[in-house]
Amino acid sequence: MRALAFTLPSHLSSHLRRKLAVCLVSAGTCLSGAQATAALASPSIVSASLAAASESPTTTPLAGYAIVAQDHTALRAGPRDSTPIQAVLWQGDALEVRGQRLDYLQVYDHRRERAGYVRASQVRTMRLGADDAPELLSVLRFVRDLPGSEALGLAYSAAYLKAAPAGTNTAEAWDAMGQMAERLAARATSRQTAPTANTTSAPTAADTRLAGQLEGLSAYGIQLTSLERDTGVQLCYDGEAFSRVLGQAATPEQRARAVLGLTRHDCTDPAATPTALYQRDLARAKLLDQSLSANDWARLSPTLKNRLQLRRAGVLATLAHAHSRRLSGAETSIDAAMLQAAQNAVSALAAVNKMELTDEDQADYQAAALRVGASLWAAAPQPAVLSKSAIAGARPTLTTRAGQPGETCVALVDARQPTKPLHECCTYGTVWTASASVNTTGSAVALAVQPLATWRELWVYRKTADGWVLDVLPPGVNKPEIGYIEHAGWVPGTDQLLIAREVLSEGRFKRSFEVLKLSDLSIDKQASTPTVLNGFSKGQSASWKALTVSLR
Repeated sequence: MRALAFTLPSHLSSHLRRKLAVCLVSAGTCLSGAQATAALASPSIVSASLAAASESPTTTPLAGYAIVAQDHTALRAGPRDSTPIQAVLWQGDALEVRGQRLDYLQVYDHRRERAGYVRASQVRTMRLGADDAPELLSVLRFVRDLPGSEALGLAYSAAYLKAAPAGTNTAEAWDAMGQMAERLAARATSRQTAPTANTTSAPTAADTRLAGQLEGLSAYGIQLTSLERDTGVQLCYDGEAFSRVLGQAATPEQRARAVLGLTRHDCTDPAATPTALYQRDLARAKLLDQSLSANDWARLSPTLKNRLQLRRAGVLATLAHAHSRRLSGAETSIDAAMLQAAQNAVSALAAVNKMELTDEDQADYQAAALRVGASLWAAAPQPAVLSKSAIAGARPTLTTRAGQPGETCVALVDARQPTKPLHECCTYGTVWTASASVNTTGSAVALAVQPLATWRELWVYRKTADGWVLDVLPPGVNKPEIGYIEHAGWVPGTDQLLIAREVLSEGRFKRSFEVLKLSDLSIDKQASTPTVLNGFSKGQSASWKALTVSLR
């Protein structure tokens, strides 16, 4: 800084000259006391004092960055409460600090492209130098697990990532960012799907606050996607932070959480094409199989191991069904990839340590079991399709043929009249030929058909006085979500059918074992466990008992 020299006007009295307090400002420093008295006497001292002040400033410059810590923070036109409000800021908003007036900071909001003043007590100022990174990380560790502080934590994550020197392992910050983004998206989804008495009511203060926080996420590169559901809009984090975790030297726990964040079932776009869904399932299965080494797996807690096994079981069961849809018709031999995926799904479900399941994991365990149960027949080798000339015996037999693209036609054939099917029906679902079962009298046939990856139905052919009829039994009466129904056996010497069904509908899980009358398929007896039903002790199929997941 160039030194300045000046002299006081000569007409001032000596008394006034002695009483006058001269403040020479240079880089925020004022000269007073003995320096001021000397300055009055000699302009040269003024120059020397200012030069010294320019070399050794005694005040701390203002921090250039601030994060809004309170919702409904007013960005005002001036540094007083009486000035107009330029904008309303929300927790997590980032501001550039340009000065200070009174108890207000002069700031600029780059997202809104607007300048103004905010109360200093409503923001947290900071610097973004390399030396400030440890302090920012400490604050991040404190706020990352505080419910309701996700927006503030995301802002501190972004600040730390900007301040961290090149080459720093930032897996912890990315892990925290991914977790908080997921929690914020889940909180927003729960408020949108929560049942209300009046759906046309005005938004509450909590809704407004949440909307403001979500709006500011784009400033940190956090993207939330909206998926249309019957119950509302599902908000999902795109998972970029979790992908960054897997690209660094992260701990096993961090890698496990990243894999769970990138393989969620509920964030699958229902409007995606079958090909896109198939590629997503392949990518999810690859992440679950290759993201953690054997050493990483050994160091995980039992809770994280269970969650990974549950996710793996559900993903592989879905992939097994996707493989079945890519078969080129009934004349194609069993797909080895489908068989392997289904068997691995069963193994993953069996590997879950039920004693280590947390309360929140219980629902995930039931859902994973239902997903595996829906695709369970993919784990059994499917028999070769018989030609009509090869059909023999007195009992009816099921045959399949390709229909329209993606369609399978099922025919019920009598060996005595193989050219004239007793009944024929086509479906776009997967027909599990290995599940076909005929009762001892040849008057009924049961067949498993899976129209969706998470929904398996039971087809029951019955012989009536007017001929053969087909009844389709679904797992539940509500709209298909997750569930399956399976044939458990025939009660010998009676016209009764044994079934087991499990369904998850509207957030409620239900499992039941039933004895049905073949005459009209009405329920004769029903229980939550098969041991109390006499029909199951007499007629349950050994193959069903060995394969089913309903007895877990």
